[in-house]
Amino acid sequence: MAEFDFDVIVIGSGPGGYVAAIRAAQLGLKTACVESRDTLGGTCLNVGCIPSKALLHGSELFEEANDGTLAKFGVKIPAPELDLVAMQGEKATAVKELTGGIAFLFKKNKVTWLKGMGAFIDKHTVQVGDSQHTAKNVVIATGSSVTPLPGVTVDNDGGVIVDSTGALALDRVPQKMVVIGGGVIGLELGSVWRRLGAQVTVVEFLDQLLPGMDGTVRKEAAKIFKKQGMELKLSTKVTGASVDGGKATLTLEPAAGGEAETIEADCVLVAIGRRPNTEGLNLDAIGLATNQRGQIETDHEFRTKIDSVWAVGDVIPGPMLAHKAEDEGIAVAENIAGETGIVNHAVIPSVVYTMPEIAGVGLTEEAAKEAGHTVKVGNFPMMANSRAKTNRDTEGFVKIIADAETDRVLGAWVVASLAGTMIAQIAQAMEFGATSEDIAYTCHAHPTHSEAIKEAAMAVRGLPIHI
Repeated sequence: MAEFDFDVIVIGSGPGGYVAAIRAAQLGLKTACVESRDTLGGTCLNVGCIPSKALLHGSELFEEANDGTLAKFGVKIPAPELDLVAMQGEKATAVKELTGGIAFLFKKNKVTWLKGMGAFIDKHTVQVGDSQHTAKNVVIATGSSVTPLPGVTVDNDGGVIVDSTGALALDRVPQKMVVIGGGVIGLELGSVWRRLGAQVTVVEFLDQLLPGMDGTVRKEAAKIFKKQGMELKLSTKVTGASVDGGKATLTLEPAAGGEAETIEADCVLVAIGRRPNTEGLNLDAIGLATNQRGQIETDHEFRTKIDSVWAVGDVIPGPMLAHKAEDEGIAVAENIAGETGIVNHAVIPSVVYTMPEIAGVGLTEEAAKEAGHTVKVGNFPMMANSRAKTNRDTEGFVKIIADAETDRVLGAWVVASLAGTMIAQIAQAMEFGATSEDIAYTCHAHPTHSEAIKEAAMAVRGLPIHI
């Protein structure tokens, strides 16, 4: 029998990779994780989820102090002064603490960190730097990177045309910022810099923001962001960009064709999506090809077509979300160990961390109907929720979509200050096959934002109390 250096080698230490490595080690497998960055955690912890949330929180505090919100509650302060260096420093501290935490967990669970880029020599051998390491199983968890936009060259060092990484590290507040892409990343980072003083214009090729989300949510989002001061140029494409004297000039055209226009900006954020990281893995050496979208196909246990090679996270089909990757990381490790690891991809919540937050799980109303369901929908406005009213954060609603025949919840969408937390309740209910009646008859603490979920569930039957 072949002797291997490790039972499992995981390539990549993002949410999918580091979780897979830790769970594999917990299950008694000798495990290594390949990572080329100086810190663990992948895009999410280093230049994604975590630093963006630090800036979102800091910018929310600045806006609350600056727009009179605190004064409404009797907290009177002089006009606040922005210390961007301190805000960026707090972001860096959070990143350092969390990436360092993963390094600690690797030591605790005896996971070996192989520092460098990983590439296949064969299906059991991975080259890392000048060394080769063998494993009975190899998990690809290399994540994703920013999708480039033809005709628009990103230069994060220059700070004029940047991607999400560059937008997280700006050392000044742009006077005018153009965000190319009306998806999650563009709206979150656009919100940060708008709150801090930038004039923000969002350019989106489609006719609505937030592709893939429920139609009601997409319309509400446009209203909210316009009210907050963002300019939205929908059904518009960017056909070119130039930089001169620290300013960018973009050429825009209607998506359906028509007369071009130009706009100037101090900073342009390119946020049109992400693509799987497969280059450099030398997949040809093991006979593994990607699909048309550059993804690695797997079965429901996360096996690729190559025996002993597995894949999880952004590199495989499905939403590019850290929590989806984490669940897959646990599942793949359990499957490798001979246990049963399962991920219910029908119940993966998604969240936009703007203010208010926007969250959803399951099917949109449109998708439910396309799938052949006759649906009943319950809506409840946050304006009628007592805690939201008290806190003066009444924008948004809860929408629950149920099958008209069985009453089983098919999906839910929330726009509220705490939507990202609230959606977890509905996701758990769906995981257990709950009906809207199950949610409606579950006692919710008062006064809480989550009571809006109970009311929306009651509204499915047309019997809400507070509207």
